[in-house]
Amino acid sequence: MKIQQIAPLKNDYLESIGFAWHSDIDGSRYVPGELVEVSSEECERYYEAANELYDMFVAAAQYVIDNNLFHELGIPYNLVNLIKASWENDVHWHLYGRFDFAGGIDGKPIKLLEFNADTPTAVFETAILQWAMLKQNGLDESAQFNDLFDGLVENFKRLLTLDDDTSGFEDMLAQNDFKILFTCLEGSVEDEQTTRLLQAAATHAGYKTRFAYIHEIAFDDENGVFMEGENYEFLFKLIPWESIAIEEGELALRLENIIANQKAIVLNPAYTLLFQSKGIMKILWDLYPNHPLLLESSYEPLSGKTCVKKPFLAREGANVSVLGANGEILAQNDGEYGNQKFLYQEYTELPQDAKGQKYQAGVFFAFEGCALGFRKGGEIIDNYSKFVGHIIV
Repeated sequence: MKIQQIAPLKNDYLESIGFAWHSDIDGSRYVPGELVEVSSEECERYYEAANELYDMFVAAAQYVIDNNLFHELGIPYNLVNLIKASWENDVHWHLYGRFDFAGGIDGKPIKLLEFNADTPTAVFETAILQWAMLKQNGLDESAQFNDLFDGLVENFKRLLTLDDDTSGFEDMLAQNDFKILFTCLEGSVEDEQTTRLLQAAATHAGYKTRFAYIHEIAFDDENGVFMEGENYEFLFKLIPWESIAIEEGELALRLENIIANQKAIVLNPAYTLLFQSKGIMKILWDLYPNHPLLLESSYEPLSGKTCVKKPFLAREGANVSVLGANGEILAQNDGEYGNQKFLYQEYTELPQDAKGQKYQAGVFFAFEGCALGFRKGGEIIDNYSKFVGHIIV
């Protein structure tokens, strides 16, 4: 793979545009001055892979629901009814997600690692910083596969049109005056700025929007979602569904009742937890055995093969380990998810640079594939990995 060195974005500039998590705990840049060189054909293949895989995930989720396999995927029992309700009604539109891929560069096949479908981050980095990296270095600003912000704007419109064609959105909004409340937990600058960027996309689409921390919001089973007495038809929450289920059981029940009473729509919908669970990779492998975009996946170690052991509902590479063909641990991360069920996924090499650093592609999906970005790190891509932009050459 080829890396193009550029001048890194300065911290004061990053802070001026709202990006505060620019430095890691060791003082190094989270967004280094480099770009991965890709071809337009490679970008097209990433785009096509995301689109094909999304349809496969929809089929796999339907299979899980039809066969009542929620427990097998580690889904909390108190979300099952909510998942079914959101799945069965088209108004619960999936706003956005991010596919993580190995390969796709230098002729290597694209392989799905996982789908971050509920609360994907790296939105600010992908949508804003990649563009800024080109602009600040005098490069062609259009030389990227990066339509994330516009893709989000259009998909916010589809919350009403529920269709590819968004031309009727303005008339529908004028008739109903729908509002969206955006929320996250207080205390994380990254989560808040990501949420506020999504709010900006919804505002750009035409909605009336507001931001509030989750503890400031009133949830009424019979009447819906309120902030300081004002009712909101849509709620976007950058809080994992499983965290709500496990840590805030009363809120999970209230949301179930609010959705059952058709008083609000929550984004991303509860059914995205089916996509989010690593356990669905085994379902995909069962439904599409030896599919070129998939890696062999099982709920048991893969005999005689190097594999990656992943907790079903972990985040940021926590509790992930790489196991050798004889079961020996080749690499591992600690974390708080060690008591979960685990997926065993066939190991595949990530592209690497001359220094041995490995690169994982992230392709955002908002109705269709819409943007590419990379994370750089060691054997396991985790919370300490760097974000790297790209340029089409």
